[in-house]
Amino acid sequence: MSRPWRRLRRDPVVWLAGGLLVAIVLAAILADVLAPGGPIAGDLARRLLPPGAGHPFGTDEQGRDVLARTLHGARLSLAVGLGARTLSVLLGGTLGFLAGFRGGWLDALVMRVADVFFAFPSLLLLIGITAALEPGLGVAAAAIGVVGWAEVARLVRAETLRVRELDYVAAARALGVRERRILLRHVVPNCASPLLVSFTLGVATTMLAEASLSFLGLGAQPPTASWGSMVSSGKDFLRAAPWVAFFPGLFLAAAVLSLNLLGDALRDALDPRSVTAPVRRPRRGRAGLRPASGGANLRDP
Repeated sequence: MSRPWRRLRRDPVVWLAGGLLVAIVLAAILADVLAPGGPIAGDLARRLLPPGAGHPFGTDEQGRDVLARTLHGARLSLAVGLGARTLSVLLGGTLGFLAGFRGGWLDALVMRVADVFFAFPSLLLLIGITAALEPGLGVAAAAIGVVGWAEVARLVRAETLRVRELDYVAAARALGVRERRILLRHVVPNCASPLLVSFTLGVATTMLAEASLSFLGLGAQPPTASWGSMVSSGKDFLRAAPWVAFFPGLFLAAAVLSLNLLGDALRDALDPRSVTAPVRRPRRGRAGLRPASGGANLRDP
């Protein structure tokens, strides 16, 4: 068993964060079983009911079950987080590998375009893109994926610049191995660890971005259940019915926290600089400590 995997298994934070994330994912998968009423069906006669036996999370301003909407919102947030981050990693990773490995004008072009994206706050850029186009979940997910490529490209480029100068890459070039094979067989696999950490942490950031856009009305549109839109509609009832905004906000915070904790633990486990060599202690025999060469025998008192 590899050392990073052993370190992850022994970390209690990993078990806590992983268990919390697995519980959220299972609740999202079993949403129709745990809340059979559905996220859209409502009854105005039962609006703003407090949490109880029939509705464990209460009902919202239209009489819809908050539990059903929260669990279906988990499906949407997880799907957008994984999909948009995958797009960012594919786009930014490809450009980062090519920029770092090829260098020259391609490196300069990719980094200058990335600097343009870094010049604007991410949320402001997302608001501008989604507002210019027709607001919707698909547009929001695509915008989040495209905006997030610059961060991934810079990370992958820096790691590629380090790996391409290592001895085994120089040896492969000396043996006449083609550049494409060196990139795919030697450089890309050795840059996978930071890319995996970036993906894990980026899913949490992507979920927050989607919730922010939905909160502003630029993401998921009614009546689609989304954590951000539920918090937005529930903010008007914080005094009379705080549960409308509390439960989706709690699930969003729990999902983001668990992903961040897992990403931090994964980064520490995969970082070779954080691995300390075990301290070797002198062996203790039957008569005491083993004497050093040329020294007198040391015995226990």
